[in-house]
Amino acid sequence: MNSTTSLATTPFLSAHDVATIVQRKGLDACLRGMADAIHADFLRWPEFDKCARVASHSADGVIELMPIADAHSYAFKYVNGHPKNNALHGLPTVMAFGLLADVATGVPELLSELTLTTAIRTAATSVVAARALARPNSRSMALIGNGAQSEFQALAFHHLMGIQEVRLFDTDPLATAKLADNLRATALKVVICASTAEAVRGADIVTTVTADKTNATILTPEMLEPGMHINGVGGDCPGKTELHPDVLRAASVFVEYEPQTRIEGDLQQLPTDFAVTELWNVLAGTATGRSSATQITVFDSVGFAMEDYSALRFMRDTARELGLGQRLALIPDLADPKDLYSLVRPTVLRAVAPAPLPETIAA
Repeated sequence: MNSTTSLATTPFLSAHDVATIVQRKGLDACLRGMADAIHADFLRWPEFDKCARVASHSADGVIELMPIADAHSYAFKYVNGHPKNNALHGLPTVMAFGLLADVATGVPELLSELTLTTAIRTAATSVVAARALARPNSRSMALIGNGAQSEFQALAFHHLMGIQEVRLFDTDPLATAKLADNLRATALKVVICASTAEAVRGADIVTTVTADKTNATILTPEMLEPGMHINGVGGDCPGKTELHPDVLRAASVFVEYEPQTRIEGDLQQLPTDFAVTELWNVLAGTATGRSSATQITVFDSVGFAMEDYSALRFMRDTARELGLGQRLALIPDLADPKDLYSLVRPTVLRAVAPAPLPETIAA
């Protein structure tokens, strides 16, 4: 993409373009770059104009808009969550696209797929949190829910945190078999388990990333062990949870943006006075994360718009570096910005000079 091209065309990254970026740069490098961008933006937290995402719920799922802006750039993501999509329609549960725009002019600077990108940014965010909250010598992770995002979670923790063993469980054995097969070429030790309880036993980190839109209790208090870090990824809308309330009560709980997490996260099960800490405070050094080796920590992750802002900027810059992407005419290219009608004026009239205005006749 040439940044000097007319502002009337907008750079566009398709799913194929983003896949090409990952293949050429390497998934580990993309995860690392994304994590660095997200961490850096968390440190600028007060600079962002923030709000909880806008959600439209239906019987089968949810469609959401996630906006955010700082003084320079505006971003939004369109994303859905439809757990029945795979079985009923052969579609992914989650699909997304997003836009990055210049605040000073409103000109769109990038339109991009965000389905693949979201999986990478979610895994990168999980690691950003775990670096601050998990025990630094963590080497094993239980991965409960082995669907579309599971490989990215496993590989992010392997490449960026040194996780050596992943213990897998899903109610769908085919999903677990798929994940195990995709991880076969890596250095990870893969252990397939028969239950959540078996998977989490002895794990340093527990990642839950299930898809069903239900108030589930994937992790219960009797499964907890001293020093565990719980990365709750799948509870991300009202009426959808993964952790028993007593798991939260037994832990120190950390969130991205508290007003959103209280609506959508596992935190929705607890009263509004239950104390939590926003992650940015820990990263900035203004709040304590893990305080002891035996402390249980929970990152109640729901995904926040700032992470998509970081992801869009990372993909934009990487696409420029690699010369990838296309250009779309999203906005009209006008000789006279005030003459929008020129786009639809009949051709015959365009070739005829406008008639002179009649002279004023004196009374």
